[in-house]
Amino acid sequence: MDAKHQHTAISSAGLLIALGIIYGDIGTSPLYVMKAIVPEQINPMLVLGGISCVFWTLTLQTTIKYVMLTLNADNNGEGGIFSLYALVRRRGAWLSAIAIIGGSALLADGVITPPISVSSAIEGLEAVYPNIPTVPIVIGIIAGLFLLQSFGTQIVGKAFGPIMFVWFSMLAVLGVHGIMQHPGILQALNPYHAYDLLVNYPGGFWLLGAVFLCTTGAEALYSDLGHCGKGNIRISWVFVKSCLVLNYLGQGGWLLSHQGEMLNKRNPFYELMPEWFLLIGIGIATIAAIIASQALITGSFTLVAEAIRLNMWPKVRLNYPTDVKGQLYVPSMNRLLLLGCIAVVLYFQKSENMEAAYGLAITLTMLMTTILLIMWLRSKRVPMVAIVLFALVYGAIEGSFLIANLIKFPHGGWVSLAIGVTLMGVMYVWLRAFYIKRRLTEFVKIDPYIDALKELSNDESVSKYATHLVFMSSAERQSEIESKIIYSIFQKRPKRADIYWFVHVDTTDEPYTMEYKVTELAQDDVFRITFRLGFRVEQRINLYFRKVVEDLVRNKEVDITSRYESLSKQHVTGDFRFVVLEKFLSVENEFPMVEKLVMQAYFYIKQFIASEDKYFGLDTSSVKVEKVPLVITPVRDVALKRVK
Repeated sequence: MDAKHQHTAISSAGLLIALGIIYGDIGTSPLYVMKAIVPEQINPMLVLGGISCVFWTLTLQTTIKYVMLTLNADNNGEGGIFSLYALVRRRGAWLSAIAIIGGSALLADGVITPPISVSSAIEGLEAVYPNIPTVPIVIGIIAGLFLLQSFGTQIVGKAFGPIMFVWFSMLAVLGVHGIMQHPGILQALNPYHAYDLLVNYPGGFWLLGAVFLCTTGAEALYSDLGHCGKGNIRISWVFVKSCLVLNYLGQGGWLLSHQGEMLNKRNPFYELMPEWFLLIGIGIATIAAIIASQALITGSFTLVAEAIRLNMWPKVRLNYPTDVKGQLYVPSMNRLLLLGCIAVVLYFQKSENMEAAYGLAITLTMLMTTILLIMWLRSKRVPMVAIVLFALVYGAIEGSFLIANLIKFPHGGWVSLAIGVTLMGVMYVWLRAFYIKRRLTEFVKIDPYIDALKELSNDESVSKYATHLVFMSSAERQSEIESKIIYSIFQKRPKRADIYWFVHVDTTDEPYTMEYKVTELAQDDVFRITFRLGFRVEQRINLYFRKVVEDLVRNKEVDITSRYESLSKQHVTGDFRFVVLEKFLSVENEFPMVEKLVMQAYFYIKQFIASEDKYFGLDTSSVKVEKVPLVITPVRDVALKRVK
């Protein structure tokens, strides 16, 4: 059984991994939810209604929508908004806009999750040391966390499960302690109290923005499906939800036993702890907050990698620090997230200010997931009545959360939306530019050029460019090739080689496909290799190409011995040289305004990114990057006049 299936099979190890990886975000929400719902005076109607809303939100949103329904929409065991999009994208081009909005909003909220979780934990120290400066501590912890990413999280990951088990057990014990202070809090499980709060409490509806914070981690739960498997997630969720509900009830019990009082910046979560346990509790909370942040950072890396494969993000460098499947490190994203998190901490200073901004973007992600899920249910031929019921119920719930969260816009919600809109802009530009380039790339039949390639290969009057010349090609049909490649071989500078290889990478809608096909276009002279790689597979073309060549040599389909006389006697392997064509915007262009703006934005962003050979994992010592003009519409009428 491979490592992936060891994790996804239901087992005690799988359950522990699920606790460690998946529930960090949703598991640390008791640190700040009740503080956001009851900001000043403790009112029994507010406490009972708030906890009732939290319980039913966890039930309807997290349990029913995500744990029971959405986890079934897996793409070969993988989850997340882009995996779901890959399943349904053939049902309409407009769905790419839904995926872009959802993915961008999820990444944007990822910038606020580490600061709010770590700040809420560290601010517990103020109960012991009232004048302690929390901002530098929070920034120090976050910076340390991001600096660790390049080493991979394999070692830390093994400790996550047991630590989170301790955290959830602590939540349950503290909760029971709080319930015993005021057992009447148990009536909060009656949905009438939620209705009473939303309808009869002044401004009650707008409190949904604070209530929503209890379920923000549900989307991350779906994104991490591939790490743990739905069986482990469903079983461990029973334990997690029980601990969360007990803790919320416990905080409510403490609040009811102090009704009428002003909170005065006290956090009900920390008030449940006996004084002797406070520092230990803060320590455990801080570690849990770090784990929550780690899960979100890992999720952001995975999201970016998927967006790249779906042509929605620049081809930035991806590193794989360990051998663990799915372990990924994106240096550029790591830097952006670090700067974003530090900026959020410096701007908001306190966790209660972050609560005012948090959640607005994630409601958009949840709505987009609902739309994609409706399309998926249709593809599964689910009865229309059930689909309409699902759409109405979750459209109403998430629509209400979105409207209630809009009140956060002036209080800092604009920060996550501004980040989200920027990311949407990049994704839109990248996807639109991909289609524009594909439309404008001229392909020609390769057959007419086969004889010319063989003649050039044998023409000793042309100095040899390489023994093996490898071109990266975007031609999907194996009978075609880009005209620019033909131009590069014959005209730019005649490139004589003993064997010409054309390599095409096809990204599939399945996550872990790893297949290749070899077509011999001219015996011992011209080959085409097509790689079919899943959207979660690392693009290490150098390594894969070498493996294919080894297979061909073993099967005696090709001879890669150097053709230089002095070297072939010693059976020295010939040299390989890769050529990557990089397009640039030609000055000879006339094209529509929108396309002009898209392409200008595309090439502006591109100058800050490493060239494509790094993305394909090619050995830089043997790569030639050739610039070729992207001519959209050449200028036809040139008003030139000859004078004598």
